[in-house]
Amino acid sequence: MRRVLADIRAVLAGEANADRVVPPQGFTAQLTVLTSAAMAFLMVFALALSLASGRLASSWSAALSQGATLRLSAPADQMAAQTAVALAVLQTTPGVASARALSADEQRALLAPWFGPDLPLEELPVPQLIEITEDRGGFDAAGLRLRLSAEVPGAVLDDHARWRKPLVRAARVLRVLGWVSIALMAAASAAMITLAANAALSANAQVIAVLRQVGATDGYIARAFVRRFTFRALSGAGIGLVAGAVAVLLLPSSGAETTFLTGLGFRGWHWLVALLIPPALGAVAFWSTSVAARRMLEGLR
Repeated sequence: MRRVLADIRAVLAGEANADRVVPPQGFTAQLTVLTSAAMAFLMVFALALSLASGRLASSWSAALSQGATLRLSAPADQMAAQTAVALAVLQTTPGVASARALSADEQRALLAPWFGPDLPLEELPVPQLIEITEDRGGFDAAGLRLRLSAEVPGAVLDDHARWRKPLVRAARVLRVLGWVSIALMAAASAAMITLAANAALSANAQVIAVLRQVGATDGYIARAFVRRFTFRALSGAGIGLVAGAVAVLLLPSSGAETTFLTGLGFRGWHWLVALLIPPALGAVAFWSTSVAARRMLEGLR
């Protein structure tokens, strides 16, 4: 650990004329900057996907776990009486905070996305929907179903469990996939930067031999390469972060009609997490270049 910290301090501080060991331009420089920028850009979206999936999992779980729906089917002349009986049962059920029957306008609004806004609800045998709000403890769904089957035979209770669990599970899987994607991008960045460092070291084999003859140590040479490639990766990652942040800001914002895509973005302190991408890629470049430089210099002896 002390050796690593010493290497980091040496790389950050730099040494006089050490950067001249590494060519300032060339395909290795362009490859490092381009790879870091592209990976940082993709990491921004992967991070946004992961964080948005986490928010959705929490919101879906909270929204659906505290509510239930009662669907009541009965002849038109008995609907009002059956609805009153169902409301009375719900009001005396432990764990039910409130229950109310949806109005015709509310039910029409629910059906409008499928049948249009001019649905003649009064002429169709549409079930009456009753919205149920649970308290923190919840209610006994099995017991409530037994009571309803005895007193309101046409009532069907939906506690949203079959909707909640798959949605929450899918959101959590997406969150994990987002972090896995970030890890794979970091690994790909390490591989590309390692290849670029190896190419630069091989191309400068004669320069390295001359430096050794005049007394330059392998540590001095390695730090020169590590410093140059680390700062190239940082600059490229900074460019990719800015481009990715602008692209995320251009996504549709969540409004009245919230969907998964409109919620894909950063909120609050999540922007601070995105700012960690360039330092993370810089650390990847530091580690991969350090390993590549030491191995390559040992092979050039």
